[in-house]
Amino acid sequence: MAGKATTRRGEQVPAASLPVARVCVDVPLAHLDRPFDYQVSTEQDEAAVPGCRVRVRFAGQLVDGYLLERVESSEYGRKLTFLDRVISPEPVLSPEVAELARAVADRYAGSLIDVLRMAVPPRHARVEAKPSPEPPPTPESPSAEGWARYPFGPNLLDALRSGRLARAVWQALPAEDWPARLAEAVATVASTGKGALVVVPDHRDLERLRQACVALVGEAGVVALSADLGPSERYKRWLAVRRGAVRVVLGTRGASFAPVHDLGLVAVWDDGDDLHAEPRMPYPNVRDVLVQRSHLTGASLLVGGFARTAEAQLLVDSGWAHEVVAARETLRAVAPRVAAVGDHEWQEVKDAAARSARLPSIAFDAARAALSADTPVLIQVPRRGYVPALACGQCRTPARCRRCAGPLALPGGTQDGVPRPAYCRWCGATEAAFRCPSCGSRRLRGQVIGARRTAEELGRAFSGVPVRTSGGDEVLSTVPSGRSLVVATPGAEPVAQGGYGAALLLDGWALLGRADLRAAEEALRRWMTAAALVHAAGRVVVVAESSLAPVQALVRWDPVWHAGQELAARAELGFPPAVRMATVDGSPDALAGVLSELRLPPTGEVLGPVPLSEDRERALVRVSRTEGRVLATVLAEVLAVRSARKEPDVVRVKLDPLEVL
Repeated sequence: MAGKATTRRGEQVPAASLPVARVCVDVPLAHLDRPFDYQVSTEQDEAAVPGCRVRVRFAGQLVDGYLLERVESSEYGRKLTFLDRVISPEPVLSPEVAELARAVADRYAGSLIDVLRMAVPPRHARVEAKPSPEPPPTPESPSAEGWARYPFGPNLLDALRSGRLARAVWQALPAEDWPARLAEAVATVASTGKGALVVVPDHRDLERLRQACVALVGEAGVVALSADLGPSERYKRWLAVRRGAVRVVLGTRGASFAPVHDLGLVAVWDDGDDLHAEPRMPYPNVRDVLVQRSHLTGASLLVGGFARTAEAQLLVDSGWAHEVVAARETLRAVAPRVAAVGDHEWQEVKDAAARSARLPSIAFDAARAALSADTPVLIQVPRRGYVPALACGQCRTPARCRRCAGPLALPGGTQDGVPRPAYCRWCGATEAAFRCPSCGSRRLRGQVIGARRTAEELGRAFSGVPVRTSGGDEVLSTVPSGRSLVVATPGAEPVAQGGYGAALLLDGWALLGRADLRAAEEALRRWMTAAALVHAAGRVVVVAESSLAPVQALVRWDPVWHAGQELAARAELGFPPAVRMATVDGSPDALAGVLSELRLPPTGEVLGPVPLSEDRERALVRVSRTEGRVLATVLAEVLAVRSARKEPDVVRVKLDPLEVL
């Protein structure tokens, strides 16, 4: 009949309503970081819902993608290709997470698909076919008694209970049961029917927090997401969150994008831990992701820890967040006594070598007192192993190989009953007759003695006392009460039942002497994390010069003062977070090309480049905080142009990196 459209068999017909799908294709090229329009057929109309996974033909190849939205028409101006197929009608990408992923990509000069790879786990069809459990009943609101030691703690819980916006930086007291406090905040939000999300550094912290939340919310109301779960189990739990079956989500770094329904609270514990920094493009930090999420959704934000970062201090100084800190009187009642090398002249009278000794007499006295009280002693060593590097025993000049100038090390063990001599870690040559070129001494000493060697030495010094080590692949979660020595690397300190009687923080100069902008902040964070495991009557000895600012902050237990000092110093020097900064790494030619194409805002400044290795250089680019978005846009445009040109040399860009020096 005239005027009636006819179709051939097998020909696809566009859907009657909203026939155009905007798709984020999974193509890791910077110049293709935009949605592409495709046609939705009538057969795909019902399954092609916003947020579902699709497969499309792109540049002659079939690639995966996410359907972002459906619209009535396209501005493309040409005939659109139909979706190849809808992989699954499950809407795995929620509008809130899509908006957050776009904001994070823009902030860090990355692409949307790179962020979505972190946000959405791989699909498992068998898991997806099974229904998720029904949502558990709403829990009761917990007591605010645990937060009563903080003047504004009850106010924080009251704001969460009433649904008011609360943004807080929480300074936990020493020996605080921080999982219980976070669980109380989470349960308060859950009692209102809203969702809560908490991110912690590692699986040990996650398990402690999970147990605390289960006690208040119930097993069915809590889900834990971490990388150590199998792909199937992780997807099962993630789907339960996406479908609204669970509203309390706990996890490590990747959980910061969890699709929690009706989000009321986002929280991060120990935001200075480097485990919160994503090692994949575009390298976002959990704290910044959650700040963005709080801003976009209107959810409350809680940043907690024993120490405080300069970034958290900036949130307080700018008025964007309030601080929750205990009064000094409360702090003095629960804080352990902290001593440092050179606290007073009597130390040098008793022990003339206190400043140069690795374990001065005050540390031995603290350990003996704790062991005599039948309590464990924690010894924190900056790194694991035996003796990673050697130096002259007289002047501490690094010991070098006479043949290739490589670093010397001890292999360990004996040969014919005699300790094996030092060897070069570069050429492998044995150095049996070392002589220091600076002072002529023949003695060697370890620059940083590892945890294993420290355990051996302490085992001989305190005979009959059990020695445990924690670090590397052998990390302990807890240790029993009773006399013992626990040698641990930073971040691997186990929790002792009843608390430690003493903590010895060794080789402080190794932490403070790193060529790193955050060396002082990171040293204080590691020290406070270990010292917080000591009970109120215990002692903490830090083997570092007492006049240094991080040591003084530890002695007075005043991380707020130190964070303010750090922030002021960085503002004066022009370093993050007082400014927005990016590191650009690449070959000399590629880096020169990138810098020549940068069109920086008025406050823009380029530092460097400086060599990283024989064929890599690094340049620092900084602007004022108000022009940070412009910097990210400019860098993203340059990377997109290089991608479109198919430049062979890889250039890596990091905004607000942990390391800049």
